[in-house]
Amino acid sequence: QAKYLAQIIVMGAQVVGRAFARALRQEFAASRAAADARGRAGHQSAAASNLSGLSLQEAQQILNVSKLNPEEIQKKYEHLFKVNDKSVGGSFYLQSKVVRAKERLEEELRIQAQEDREKEKRPQT
Repeated sequence: QAKYLAQIIVMGAQVVGRAFARALRQEFAASRAAADARGRAGHQSAAASNLSGLSLQEAQQILNVSKLNPEEIQKKYEHLFKVNDKSVGGSFYLQSKVVRAKERLEEELRIQAQEDREKEKRPQT
């Protein structure tokens, strides 16, 4: 009986292993397709996310902005920075998250501006 139990366990592990490997390949292919679809700006944006440690969506959530509007970003940043100042009982950790979020959104604005400039330089076909 122990032999049969061992065979069942091994067979189950093989099935789970194959399913996991297949799911991993599918996720990798989907990720690559999404990156290709985003194009060069997507690669820059992903690099900015890696450098800052925040995704664009996280940064927008932290500052509570839906659109990349420099004035709105600055306004929300100033408010949240003041509210989280340690001298008024705030949290240095949250204050640093606010700073990082602003930096990440500013980087995204820079990337978009660069893309816009490159589009203007391309000849119209």
